[in-house]
Amino acid sequence: MKKITLFLLFAAVIACKNQPAEDGKSASAFSISETVFGKIDSTTITEYTLTNPAGMKVSILNYGGTVTKIITKDKAGKDGDVILGFDSLSGYLQKGNPYFGCLVGRYANRIAKGNFTLDGKTYQLAINNGANALHGGLKGYDKVIWKVQKLTGDSSLQFTYHSPDGEEGYPGNVDATVIYSLTAANELKIEYAAKTDKATPINLTNHCYFNLSAGTDTTIEQHELQLSANEYTPVDTGLIPTGKLAPVKGTPMDFTSAKLIGKDLPQVLGGYDHNWVLNKKGNALAKIGTLYHAASGRYVDVFTTEPGIQFYSGNFLDGTLTNTKAGKKYVQHAGLCLETQHFPNSPNEPSFPNTILKPDETYHHATVYQFGVR
Repeated sequence: MKKITLFLLFAAVIACKNQPAEDGKSASAFSISETVFGKIDSTTITEYTLTNPAGMKVSILNYGGTVTKIITKDKAGKDGDVILGFDSLSGYLQKGNPYFGCLVGRYANRIAKGNFTLDGKTYQLAINNGANALHGGLKGYDKVIWKVQKLTGDSSLQFTYHSPDGEEGYPGNVDATVIYSLTAANELKIEYAAKTDKATPINLTNHCYFNLSAGTDTTIEQHELQLSANEYTPVDTGLIPTGKLAPVKGTPMDFTSAKLIGKDLPQVLGGYDHNWVLNKKGNALAKIGTLYHAASGRYVDVFTTEPGIQFYSGNFLDGTLTNTKAGKKYVQHAGLCLETQHFPNSPNEPSFPNTILKPDETYHHATVYQFGVR
């Protein structure tokens, strides 16, 4: 399929969105720097670092579109890196990397038994999570090298990837575009788009593991979480949704008011790894939750156009990962993910919001993580 040029207008809009810094610094205080992070065969892996006038920094690799660092200040004005990650490319390439910081696709989250039927044809995907398919397969979007273009006018990077028909079992040639932007308002904006030449499931997200203490706390149990969600999707033992929606009220799944994650965590078998049904209608960008760490004063507000969010409490971290930042042991619950998304297993659940992209359509999804202190 002839490659599709996406997001030209989108990029122009984003370039105009960044606001001037409150301290009066000009837009020239935005910067994008590059460092060589390693090589895969003969291809150079580059780490791009976006910096805004307030000194916030976000670093991203062309490998997997992986966010390697988010450096932001605490209430005392001290910089800290608030996501888990590795100190070298070998860390990200190691077996068992739990998707630290990466872009996830063609379909984020789980598809039951790795198959679905579309237009009368059944497609079989790789089984890579128990009996199910997870996060795009054995070599999903997290393990490919993306093309990167710096966008003029602000601290934005455009990532593009051509996913051929049949890749990991999925139908259709897909051209995906993701734009990462860092604004003067300390927002990390992630805007996703995709086109296809054949009907196919699409569900893209980012998989950062947050720990707002910047490593001071070994777990996220003292973080407070609030989610604007009155319902969630219960799951079976393989973490596949049952197809029903359940109220959160009166259960450990209730984050409608901010509460410590550790408060009810022991009551959730295996830990939190569920999809919450967001209290929003339509696809407008809306604030849907806040993560807060009182000791550091850091918080992050989450905005999205998506109907759901997967809150994962780092249940499978066990301290065995190597090449971690500063050699830290990432123990169980060392970080958490807030993955804005469509619901897991939607291709097999007609009652869930649609995830099938058709050739005459454009997939679009936007998420914003806005950092601050209080």
